[in-house]
Amino acid sequence: MSIRAFVVSTFAIAATGTLALAQRGAGAPADTTPDPIKSMVSRLELEKYKATIKSLSGFGDRRQGTDRNRAAVDWIEAQLKSYGCTNTERIKYEYLGRQLKNDSTNKVDSIAGRGARGGRGGRGAAAGGDADTTAGAAGRGRGAGGRGGRGGNPVKGFTARTGVNTNPALQPDTALQRINAQWDTPGAREEVYCTKIGATHPEEMYIVGAHMDGHGFGSATNDDGSGTALVMELARVYSSPDVVTDRSIRFILFNNEETGGGAAAYARQRAPLQGVESPAGSHKYPEPKWLGMIQHDMMMWDHGMPGPDGKLSPEQRREADVNIEFGGTSKFAAEASQMAFYFRRANDKYATDYPAAVGDRMTATDSQSFQDLCPAISLRENERAAHTGTGWNPTWHQPIDVMSTFSDKDFRLGLNAAQTTLSAVAQLTGAKLTK
Repeated sequence: MSIRAFVVSTFAIAATGTLALAQRGAGAPADTTPDPIKSMVSRLELEKYKATIKSLSGFGDRRQGTDRNRAAVDWIEAQLKSYGCTNTERIKYEYLGRQLKNDSTNKVDSIAGRGARGGRGGRGAAAGGDADTTAGAAGRGRGAGGRGGRGGNPVKGFTARTGVNTNPALQPDTALQRINAQWDTPGAREEVYCTKIGATHPEEMYIVGAHMDGHGFGSATNDDGSGTALVMELARVYSSPDVVTDRSIRFILFNNEETGGGAAAYARQRAPLQGVESPAGSHKYPEPKWLGMIQHDMMMWDHGMPGPDGKLSPEQRREADVNIEFGGTSKFAAEASQMAFYFRRANDKYATDYPAAVGDRMTATDSQSFQDLCPAISLRENERAAHTGTGWNPTWHQPIDVMSTFSDKDFRLGLNAAQTTLSAVAQLTGAKLTK
């Protein structure tokens, strides 16, 4: 069966089951069979999720091409092994570019950044400076009327400026300044993955990913410690000896997302190896066929758009949700759409606090390296282009992307994304508990 046919049939079966439940009469006896997926989801705990994010934040912004990045890669691998995901491997590749040059060209207040996608913003405010919000800084924006919105249409609503901080002096925490002091250098790069081997179909798998690197001279707590911790928590749950899946699951922590390197390197190296048994007759598949790719990138901040005065709320909005996006113009758009709505149904059933919304404008994340090779989706806190790209998140690539910026409501939004992915992937891979 082709990948496309499998995906279509899997989602069709799931939809049929949902319809059957809806049509069951009110007087019919309730199904008392224990739900193994619900049990697996209950193993995700807020404090464990926060603890993993805190540990990742301890490495600073984890900028690629630095010792702090390499130390974080080593730590991630050690943690995966401690969970029981012992078959860890690394993708190795070269990245010859630079994010920063250690000279006067970086001595700019880049927190103000550039105008947000056609919006006409006002002046930016430095982190912890003159912005009237406890969340940090936001540029004073106004309704946008220029190009840069969806499909070249004008951006709607109020916007704030966005950008990447390249000035280490804007980090007020001197200890964090020291951690982030080393500039990146070109050269060898590595990223870690491990695999839950399917019991009956080891030759097929879903890829569950996030990027572990960041920048901006903060701690990359949200971008993308929140996504990295999510994938690591899923690896922990699935690595429990009592969890069995029919199909394989690969948990990967990409490097170089901020420069566009790691996911592309993985796809380039591994795509030709899909479904090849090695050695022949061994029933081992170093690179099973890709049935789908799920990326997690910035999971926690959904505080709403800037107001007319450019200010952003310091509180998670009551309407917060998990955004599930796919590439509407990708080669696998139809299958990716089905997968996205499948994840939304899983959220309906298994997530505890926040609902999910589906959109078709996935962009600027690692799943784009896969979208023309297999069905690919991304989970995140906001719509990437319409929200994050127009200034909804003042922590994005800024010094205030640190643990103390976020509340438990923010962390819980990330946990709900973890619940969504764990439950959807469990159904897609036929996960079961043996005791």
